[in-house]
Amino acid sequence: MSTQLAVKQAALALSISEQRVRTLCRTGILLATKFGRSWMIDEDSVNQYGLQSAHMVAEDHATYDISKSTKPIALSFFSGAMGLDIGIEKAGFDVRLACEVDKYCRQTIAINKPNIALLSNINDYSKLDILEASGLHENDEIDLVVGGPPCQAFSTAGNRKAFHDDRGNVFLKYIDLAIELNPKYIVIENVRGLLSCPMNHRPHNERDTEDLNVSIDEMKGGALNFILSKLKESGYAYSFNLYNSANFGTPQVRERVIIICSRNGKVPPYLVPTHSDRGEFGLPKWRTFKQAVKGLKEHQHLNFPEKRLKYYRILKSGENWKNLPKSLQKEAMGKSYYSGGGKTGFLRRLAWNKPSPTVVTHPAMPATDLAHPEEDRPLSIQEYKRIQEFPDDWVLAGPLIQQYKQVGNAVPSSLGLAVGSLVMSLLNNKSPKQFVGFKYSRYNNTSHNEWEKQFLKALDIVSQPKVAQQEIQFG
Repeated sequence: MSTQLAVKQAALALSISEQRVRTLCRTGILLATKFGRSWMIDEDSVNQYGLQSAHMVAEDHATYDISKSTKPIALSFFSGAMGLDIGIEKAGFDVRLACEVDKYCRQTIAINKPNIALLSNINDYSKLDILEASGLHENDEIDLVVGGPPCQAFSTAGNRKAFHDDRGNVFLKYIDLAIELNPKYIVIENVRGLLSCPMNHRPHNERDTEDLNVSIDEMKGGALNFILSKLKESGYAYSFNLYNSANFGTPQVRERVIIICSRNGKVPPYLVPTHSDRGEFGLPKWRTFKQAVKGLKEHQHLNFPEKRLKYYRILKSGENWKNLPKSLQKEAMGKSYYSGGGKTGFLRRLAWNKPSPTVVTHPAMPATDLAHPEEDRPLSIQEYKRIQEFPDDWVLAGPLIQQYKQVGNAVPSSLGLAVGSLVMSLLNNKSPKQFVGFKYSRYNNTSHNEWEKQFLKALDIVSQPKVAQQEIQFG
């Protein structure tokens, strides 16, 4: 039975005024009972409200559930709002630990998964710290370590600083810690930019066109080559590909690199698709936005400025700025009209009968608008959750803009389920079905075999000064 708190105690716990606490009691936001002129408030209700509103801090803590589970054990790093982990759990794993530094994501984890261990900055912990927090001993087997280190250091939209970026350094910490924990399987999730990012970036204006002897770390793909070398040296075999989440049941076109690493030295197979674009291989077609949001009634959302709404009122489902009258296109786009690229994210309405484009951390930024197919508004947070496949009752902490950010940065849970299901099959010595010739993404040369051939080819070229260089594209 939950402890009862007086108004003063609740105010101290939440760092708000006593008057505000009384208002929360009267409006039913806090579960409370009135005795005469005084309120007695349910402590669990106070804790839940405090975490969701960020009035309370989600502290580091060990697992509160020390019961012996018979499920395979998984440890999660860079957990975010736990989209990947929802899928891992659905596949049958016991996720014992989440490691996440973002304040609002930590609140979200504490609300939805209060019993699992919660740690913050991965750089602050050793192998023994991780085991102790997870309720494990050194001789206990860990089945899976999974994580998506921050991707900005490798994103083509960033500065491509790789491991010289602080976020890149936590990537290396993750690899080193995962190897030290010695799980049966390690999973690494990241953006497509990882396939082509150098480990050391030499600015173009500092390059000598006559000097073709660039170092291996300065080559395209140098960062990934470094990571794979560490895994190989530790005895892990690996496979990877660039996977479109729509092929696994997500109502969204979202492409991510997934690296599966196996301690037993056997190269893991690829993830098993459950859907295909046009029903190829006898699979169901990709899920659509309309299917995803069916039945939603509640919508909390940001708003577009009036100057953008002027154009949205002209556009229909599936259209963007290119569908405006020619006389309005330059007016609507301003200086961006003359910039390069397809610019399809400007003034973009989603199509009902297609998957959503990749959801981003803010649905109302000019270059990446995500507008409802018919209503004159950005996608709601409830629609974001459906697209990224969070349960409707999954509570997101913090203000609305932070909720969008959490969901936009997440891995769709169907992709997590595909990862978990593949690893579970391998743990049970089963051979997952493989679809020869299946196109996992829009790009070429993204599987580990193709990537390695291209990297070796590029290495051979740059090691021969008199041979003219050619661009080698990864993805």
